[in-house]
Amino acid sequence: MSKNFIEELKWRGMIQDIMPGTEELLNKQMVIGYIGFDPTADSLGIGNMVPVMLLLHFQKSGHKPIALVGGATGMVGDPSGKSAERNLLDEETLNHNVACQKKQLEKFLDFNCGANSAEIVNNYDWFKGFSFLEFIRDVGKHITVNYMMAKDSVKSRLENGMSFTEFSYQLVQGYDFYYLWKNKNIQLQMGGSDQWGNIVTGTELIRRKSGGEAFALTTPLIKKADGTKFGKTEGGNIWLDKSKTSPYKFYQFWLNASDEDVKTYIRIFTLFTKEEIETLEQEHAKAPHLRTVQKALAKDITIRVHSETDYNAAVEASEILFGKGTADSLKNLSEDDFLSVFEGVEQFEINRTDMETGFPIIDFLAERTTIFPSKSEAKKMIQGGGVSVNKLKIDSLEFKISSEQLINNKYLLIQKGKKNYYVIKVV
Repeated sequence: MSKNFIEELKWRGMIQDIMPGTEELLNKQMVIGYIGFDPTADSLGIGNMVPVMLLLHFQKSGHKPIALVGGATGMVGDPSGKSAERNLLDEETLNHNVACQKKQLEKFLDFNCGANSAEIVNNYDWFKGFSFLEFIRDVGKHITVNYMMAKDSVKSRLENGMSFTEFSYQLVQGYDFYYLWKNKNIQLQMGGSDQWGNIVTGTELIRRKSGGEAFALTTPLIKKADGTKFGKTEGGNIWLDKSKTSPYKFYQFWLNASDEDVKTYIRIFTLFTKEEIETLEQEHAKAPHLRTVQKALAKDITIRVHSETDYNAAVEASEILFGKGTADSLKNLSEDDFLSVFEGVEQFEINRTDMETGFPIIDFLAERTTIFPSKSEAKKMIQGGGVSVNKLKIDSLEFKISSEQLINNKYLLIQKGKKNYYVIKVV
């Protein structure tokens, strides 16, 4: 049962560090293990999908996964991997963020499957009544300053300065592990490799304070082949919340992965078997331009994070941009998806009252907008079948642009030739 958890992680490339004895423990019994999530945003990002998948594999191997949302640690700020101290959030904001993240975690983990049902805990529950004097007496005395100073997350920040708040973070996270070990029989903490120092502080506290034994396992931090940070684009983070990142943009992120990166992504972010992935890669090698692996990855993860309906809409939206979409598929797009698809496309604004009377197509293209530099060029392109309005080819010079054609009662899409798009916004 348990052996396949470590084997699964190994072939997927999901193990960085593992404490001696961890694999033996997992092979022997059902283990309760946890991962901490940072609640500084009201949505998880795709970077959080690595620990989510780790918990998912853990549960599928017969173990019990716990997701700890850091309602208390979010008030302190983890220095790991940070070059500067971050802003601290108030309690109301943190509670809102925790509630939103809980809803997202419930989409991936099974919270009703018997002994190994997933659970969510919030460390604010055990820290809210813990006074500072109690903390330094009961926790601080067990860990030396020398031990804390030796951590990479501390050493890398000493030159530019580090507050006591962030310096003490590893004690706070270490106490989480101690509390969960003592009160919930949790023997394993997992996380990204940047958390190794904080995690082993917890195992050390358990050993020094109670003579107990606990274990640790971390995953590698994902690095993109081109050196840019995983999970970010020019437009910012890729979020799991569709109001922050539309399903179309989410789908496109995975679809546009490089051939080198997609080999890593499909192993980490999907539940495909080793054989299924190898088959996809063989197909991809025969015709790389078809992007077989990228399409399989994008489909799988978009459906699991959003829904099959969202995935189908994202595919339709993609086809619109590349000339395969229809007028009906364009009308079915939500406003968010429409704007996502045509983000960066040149826009023109038209007054709504002007739309009521309508415009002859040639006047609209050459005078009301500057899509064409002259009426003669607009006329020539229409006669050659090179102009479409909302994906419908215009075959008459008498055609009129009017409010009846508006998408979402606000937009028109003009296409000139095969690849040139223009969005008309009615204001």
